Amino acid sequence: MTAHARSAPQRVRWLKTLRIAALLLILALVALTTWQDRYRSTRWREPLFVAIYPRAADESPVTERYVDSLDGAKFKPIDGFFARQAARYHLRTDEPFRSRLRPVLEDRPPQRAASAGLIATAVWSLKLRYWAWRISRHAREPEDVRIFVLYHDPALTPTVPHSLGLTKGLIGVVYAFAVPEMTAENNVVIAHELLHTVGATDKYDLVNDEPRFPEGFGDPGQIPLYPQLNAELMAGRRMLASGRWEQVASLDQVVVGAATALEIHWPQNAD
Repeated sequence: MTAHARSAPQRVRWLKTLRIAALLLILALVALTTWQDRYRSTRWREPLFVAIYPRAADESPVTERYVDSLDGAKFKPIDGFFARQAARYHLRTDEPFRSRLRPVLEDRPPQRAASAGLIATAVWSLKLRYWAWRISRHAREPEDVRIFVLYHDPALTPTVPHSLGLTKGLIGVVYAFAVPEMTAENNVVIAHELLHTVGATDKYDLVNDEPRFPEGFGDPGQIPLYPQLNAELMAGRRMLASGRWEQVASLDQVVVGAATALEIHWPQNAD
């Protein structure tokens, strides 16, 4: 056997080792960045700047007109809602989030396949983070959290995919409806996914969508218990009676519950 032939397997092993080392380094950097984001985003000493990027998700003129009509004022109820909740919990900052409307997106974020497994989901997450970085890398103002809102004409798409919020990268992808009468409901979804990015979990049963007791109720200590006056944001539904609930229509019907406050590192002394 020649020296060249003997060295070939060694080169293969060396290249394999190098690839594994590079992958481990990338994973370590991702983990470190995630920890830094988590720590920084839940200190609550100053507002987190939320960049909202809209995009028409179809070619409907209804959607195009709605997206063109968007201005920053349409998202201010989200900031106001969190300011009211911050006051209830005596947060150090009276303005947890400050939203800013960004230009309309030209591209859609990477889509996760419905059948994606653990590895495919991890790869998709990295792709989404890289895509979001490319979209916002030239932004002149701070962008602590990025929310990408994809608007649909409900006449064409009466049911949209589930929205999502990722703590890894502080990114949200929201599927919304492009009609004025659903602007307030869209804001509930944006606020829900926004809290996902800072560590809040869902408070409803994933099988039947019913709010879980007690953490999914607006006021689990209310007497009588039903009907609940408000919904918990991470449940998104107001309980009317045992086994009966309704979707909330605006942030005026929603609160941040104690379990959610604990997850996002808010004080446990709500009024």
